[in-house]
Amino acid sequence: MDLILLRDGDRCCWCATPFGRLTRPTTDHLVPRVKGGPSWLENEVAACPRCNGQRGHRSPTDWATQCEQLGRTPDRDALARQLHALLEAIDRRGGQRRARQYALAQLRRITRG
Repeated sequence: MDLILLRDGDRCCWCATPFGRLTRPTTDHLVPRVKGGPSWLENEVAACPRCNGQRGHRSPTDWATQCEQLGRTPDRDALARQLHALLEAIDRRGGQRRARQYALAQLRRITRG
């Protein structure tokens, strides 16, 4: 978690709630594990427990849109950067065909806004 917080900052990537004594960060997989997402640093972001629990297996793009409808402020640029980093990691390490297709589709959707 420390590496994720150093990379992404000390706020939930979905709602921008600052982490602290009352709101502890949790690890959320951009590409859900049930969709083939690996447990790699490049596939993990820091999320508050509320957002992580409510997201479930929704795609990053669908959940970001739903967060906006709920008045939350997801960082779409950071999500796009992390999806891009995941795709680069998959290219370097190989495999992860299912996760690669999913991440690529999500990157295309999230950059269209």
